[in-house]
Amino acid sequence: MIKFNHLAKKYNTPLYIYNFNDIEKNYISLKNAFVARKSLICYAVKANSNLSVLKKLSQLGSGADCVSIGEVKRALKAGIPKYKIIFSGVGKRDDEIEEAILRDILMINLESEAEFDRIELIAAKLNLTARISIRVNPNIDAKTHPYISTGLNENKFGVDIEKAKQLYIRAKNSKYIDPIGIHFHIGSQLTDLKPITDSAKIVAKLLKSLKVLDIDIKFFDVGGGIGIQYDDETTIKLYDYAQNIFASLKGLDVTVVCEPGRYIVGNSGYFLTSVLYEKENNSKRFVVVDGGMNDLIRPSLYKAYHKVEAVEVEGEVSRCDVVGPVCESGDFFAKDIDLPKLKHGDLLVVKSAGAYCFTMSSNYNSRGRACEVAIEDGVDRKIRARESFEDLIKLEKECL
Repeated sequence: MIKFNHLAKKYNTPLYIYNFNDIEKNYISLKNAFVARKSLICYAVKANSNLSVLKKLSQLGSGADCVSIGEVKRALKAGIPKYKIIFSGVGKRDDEIEEAILRDILMINLESEAEFDRIELIAAKLNLTARISIRVNPNIDAKTHPYISTGLNENKFGVDIEKAKQLYIRAKNSKYIDPIGIHFHIGSQLTDLKPITDSAKIVAKLLKSLKVLDIDIKFFDVGGGIGIQYDDETTIKLYDYAQNIFASLKGLDVTVVCEPGRYIVGNSGYFLTSVLYEKENNSKRFVVVDGGMNDLIRPSLYKAYHKVEAVEVEGEVSRCDVVGPVCESGDFFAKDIDLPKLKHGDLLVVKSAGAYCFTMSSNYNSRGRACEVAIEDGVDRKIRARESFEDLIKLEKECL
């Protein structure tokens, strides 16, 4: 039982809270689902990149899926071994590619022929070999929000089957490129197993054709995207998820790579915010809180649902919008939800806030980002300090 009132008094609000025991439980449950064959869990750093979160996962044996060189550096800083780090992403700068090669990480996941050209050129300049995988776009509808769908031809990610095959053949003949992996990722917050299964079958068929060509692919990367329960979603059973992937790989000796983010940290996190006051506009009730869209943008950006509850406040409920202080009409956490009458200083908790919440926060309206706190075995500790005004202007003061 998390003592939200205690944490608010100790750390103030707005505040992010992560239950590390839940993170460990989720990681182990996913690792166990793949225990039947060689596997590597590479946590998607973009979901929650706090160094203490990464260190916890490193201690559990996790690798890292990174989409910037900054995330690669975070993973290494947190103790994740270089041979468990994958560098993905549509747009990688030359300096990022060069550093990834020099740091000798497991592989770079490339997404276009143009990117292949850059990696080969940079590897040749360094006189080193770049280990790569290619992201294959299976053209499968993930049946998720269009902003987080990534497996259709209309999305910016990956290459089609034929182009992938051409690039693998080219890689096999390259002095500076070593093709060791094949990758697909069709979207995030997936609650239907069929699109994943269909994609695995399509990409496994390509893998078999590459084996015939004596292209020795060692890693079959199924991406991430397993959905969690924000409201009343029916989620995918991990056993079924793993078994369907195994079935597609019958007869193939490869290590299965999985890149979960939201599944591991999403429901482990809470966003705590204090009520400033209530107001009414022509019978429309608003609960104004000290947290804003700069702290947690998902409801504003995706119209994403997060359950919002009052902490230790009871009474008759009525409809209201929960809104923040940011100067935007899109600054809200929930609309038309039932909450009891609230007064200044009461607390609201926004649930399922462990993934894509703090990492997407900003300093809009010159607001400092929230403090982050970990709870493990009932003990709380600060894992990121609240930003001050001096933090916000530090890089600008030097230019005055």
